[in-house]
Amino acid sequence: MTGPEHYSPQLRTAVVFSGTGTAGAYHAGVLRAIAEAGVKVDVVAGRGMGALAALFAAIDGGQKLWGENAFWDSDGVKTLYDWRASLKLAVWALAASLALVAVPLAAVALGAVVFPFDFAIRMVGLGGASGLVGVYIRLVDRLFAPSALPTWLPRLIVVVLGLAALTIAIETIVSSGRRRERGGTWWRGLRAPLSSREVLNRSRASMWDLVQGGAQIKQATPAELSGRYVDLLNDSLGQPGFREVVIVAHDLDARRDLVFALVGEQRRRDMIRRASTAEADARRAEVVDLSGPGRLHVADAVAGALAVPVVNEPHPMTFAPDTYWRGETHRLCDRPGALSRLIDELAELGVEQLIVVSATSALERPHALAAGRLDGKGRVGEYLAAAEVSAVRDALQFAAVRVPRVYTIHPEHNPLGPFDFEGEYDDRSDRVQPLAELVNRGYEDAYRQFIEPVVGASGERVGLP
Repeated sequence: MTGPEHYSPQLRTAVVFSGTGTAGAYHAGVLRAIAEAGVKVDVVAGRGMGALAALFAAIDGGQKLWGENAFWDSDGVKTLYDWRASLKLAVWALAASLALVAVPLAAVALGAVVFPFDFAIRMVGLGGASGLVGVYIRLVDRLFAPSALPTWLPRLIVVVLGLAALTIAIETIVSSGRRRERGGTWWRGLRAPLSSREVLNRSRASMWDLVQGGAQIKQATPAELSGRYVDLLNDSLGQPGFREVVIVAHDLDARRDLVFALVGEQRRRDMIRRASTAEADARRAEVVDLSGPGRLHVADAVAGALAVPVVNEPHPMTFAPDTYWRGETHRLCDRPGALSRLIDELAELGVEQLIVVSATSALERPHALAAGRLDGKGRVGEYLAAAEVSAVRDALQFAAVRVPRVYTIHPEHNPLGPFDFEGEYDDRSDRVQPLAELVNRGYEDAYRQFIEPVVGASGERVGLP
């Protein structure tokens, strides 16, 4: 981070939000502090869950991210990135089947308790527990009678497993993408383990509540949401509280990052045409102008950024017929390393001061290791957190060359993984840290690491109310 004396509110400033899952709660706290302190921001950008913070901040809607009944209300986000319904049903069906199979084994094992108990009672001279033994023998006779257990047990197991298989088959057919897919039929039923449906529904509902204005439409299509968002930002760009916005998602099929941008008219032309003639096609393949032909792709940008690689299904985005990809449908997802690409785009947009916000922190000293995670989401979260730290470190080294002044806001310690929406146990404080505390930590870190030592030291608090 450059020194506090170098900061100037007169320079073109951008805030970049980077992270996955619960990182969005930290972003919300930082955004609240920046808005409260009146820090001047010209451009907001994001990747992963940071795309959501960027889109809300661009239209002066940050208040929808924090506080009671806001997006990051801890009671409302517990089901984000939940296990797929078909996968949970399959696991429960398998567990129920194993439990049913264990019924006869449990009946036999019960004898290992009943008979020693009867023997012990007899040894102390209390007459035994012949009544209990008799009940047990009659129970076993009934369970293993030819018309009982051997008949209904396999039938019940078949019914349980059959319902699970039918559900998986239906979901496979319903969720088939608009693109051809290769691989065995059973892979179609397996698919990605985590669902992004809830986080997409919640983000779209929150954005629509912000942009719908006087129109009380209960359910907006992604295209309606995108068009209304672009109209609102285009009409208000340059007014207090409204900023240019840049989002990055990764195109799995083109194997390149897609840059979704809505910027001022002059910079818009520079952004689209800044490449040389030899690179013009490549540039057109990567930039989606949200104020032009790509105006209906705001929802696609969010869905692509929120799709976690491997554990989520990538988001299918169909390009307009008059764009470079001529109506093709490509699969989009997040990429932690895209942070460097985002900073490169901001540098080309004339950003002179950059504030990078990340909810993860590196291990700074020996003997500070935490216990490894054994649960599925925890293991994936550990990898994503490590990848985020590396991506931020590389991006900051890159930014030091491309942008004159770079500042960072990040926690010194964050026990929450990307998918710990219900909180997580913290080894250092020997307690469970709730998600709401991460919002407060972002707020406090923004003041302690940037607003007070950097903005305050400049002697000016010039911002957008």
